[in-house]
Amino acid sequence: MASSSGTCSGSTLMHNSGSEEDLKAMVELKKRKRMISNRESARRSRMKKQKHLDNLISQVTHLRKENQHIITGVNITTQHYLNIEAENSVLKAQVGELSYRLQSLDEIITFLNASNGVFGAGDSSSFTEPYDSLLNPLNLPYLNQPIMAAAASDMLQR
Repeated sequence: MASSSGTCSGSTLMHNSGSEEDLKAMVELKKRKRMISNRESARRSRMKKQKHLDNLISQVTHLRKENQHIITGVNITTQHYLNIEAENSVLKAQVGELSYRLQSLDEIITFLNASNGVFGAGDSSSFTEPYDSLLNPLNLPYLNQPIMAAAASDMLQR
């Protein structure tokens, strides 16, 4: 019986050692599969990271172009604003000059109306000709002069 139990335990040892090698092989196979899986996962992660980086670079390029368009639009709008401001200043100057001319004409008309009353209805025919020439706007020298603000407008537009 001793020999039979020895045989039995020897086959168990052989069976156990075969199992251990199978177990080692399975562990080694699992390690390889895990290593391959990890490499594939790392590759996917790198690809995902590269795709994200490419998207960010594309977005930066697009935003820079958009920013440049906005800056160009702001510059054009600013230039239009400055031109309109200059034109507005010229128009204000012209309004001032025209107001002054109108006030002067009103003073002349007031003077002429008052003067007509001074001479009475008598012999005013000798005085009406000079006054008539004053009432004619073409005879007033400052009315035939161009408005100076218009010249300033021309200078600003060049």
